[in-house]
Amino acid sequence: MIEVKNLTKSYISGDSILTVLKNLSFSVPRGQFLAITGRSGSGKSTLLYQLGLLDHPNEGEITIDDYNVLSLDKDARTQFRLNKLGYVFQDYALIPELSALENVMIPLLMLGRGQERARVEAMVALEKLGLSDRMQNLPSQLSGGQQQRVSIARAIAHKPQIIFADEPTANLDTETSKAVLDAFLELHREGQTIVMVTHEQEYAEMTDRIIVLSDGKIMEDALQRKKGN
Repeated sequence: MIEVKNLTKSYISGDSILTVLKNLSFSVPRGQFLAITGRSGSGKSTLLYQLGLLDHPNEGEITIDDYNVLSLDKDARTQFRLNKLGYVFQDYALIPELSALENVMIPLLMLGRGQERARVEAMVALEKLGLSDRMQNLPSQLSGGQQQRVSIARAIAHKPQIIFADEPTANLDTETSKAVLDAFLELHREGQTIVMVTHEQEYAEMTDRIIVLSDGKIMEDALQRKKGN
């Protein structure tokens, strides 16, 4: 599903160049739940932003579903993101003036769905996340865990091929974090490919595979042993 070759990302910092990702190469098969971990500043979120086409690397190749995505122009990249990718961020990124249902409808409308079809697909996604009784609530009327589940519903409503999640439990308490992880695990059991950045080792160990970054390099890449195997 994802193929990364010799990926490098640098930023200009004053008079010097800061290289955040250093010649990374790896692949993610379809249906895998991958956790990317590492200390603060190791390059986790930077890597996720390159994979999710929210930023552009200095060097290297990224292939997603057999598309050389770095060769796409700006408009084509935007359409690729809208059609094939879903995003979950630690700050939820919900529009405060819109209801939960309206927030989930936004990417569907951007994809050209009619109003009624977008509404139905958004409702299905919210029901899947256990929010059938919160659809008309504004974000301010929802708990942090409920807001994050709305953002997951928004990410899956258009049935993306890959979900990218950047520290999705960072602002949540332990009980709520586990509920959010359970939602991801249920999606994964249904075949969803998920790439998640997390600093929580406990949650990383719930996934299929862990890539550990340190100073912009892959220090460890390990498949997880599942119970019963």
